[in-house]
Amino acid sequence: MSHILRFFMLASMVALIASCGSSRRITETTYDPNLIGGNPQDLIADQNTPGRETIWDIFGSSARQEVTVKVNKYLWAASLDTLSFLPVESVDPFTGVIITGYGTPPGGSRSYRATVHIKDPALSPRSLNLSLQTRSGPASPATTRAVEDAILQRARQLRIADDNL
Repeated sequence: MSHILRFFMLASMVALIASCGSSRRITETTYDPNLIGGNPQDLIADQNTPGRETIWDIFGSSARQEVTVKVNKYLWAASLDTLSFLPVESVDPFTGVIITGYGTPPGGSRSYRATVHIKDPALSPRSLNLSLQTRSGPASPATTRAVEDAILQRARQLRIADDNL
């Protein structure tokens, strides 16, 4: 009889410990058709949001917070279009980062690689952060500025073309 009593006490303690939990969880994301990318911190739910805190919450409803992704779609498309001569190594629309490998522009002799960070939904120069590198180190500021201007100009063209439709 004492074995059965010990078993039930152990099971009760395990259930009690399992009912203690944390409310921090990763939320689901939804896409706004006008935006791409965003801040990775936006994907983490607020600590104070109601969530599953005990084992009994499994049987209740689950409230989920939706997060929109916040990167300008015209800057995103213009960056990929302008830097199309470079091989794309990685893209992350949640953080707004595009990483390319080394490539040579048409008519050029020097190879470059780029890292683009689109950090805001506005179509403005402050939303775009570009880093260009050559095999021997960072590209000149004039070259980086010229590529940024080309991306911004292409983004404006895409925006105007979208309004005409």
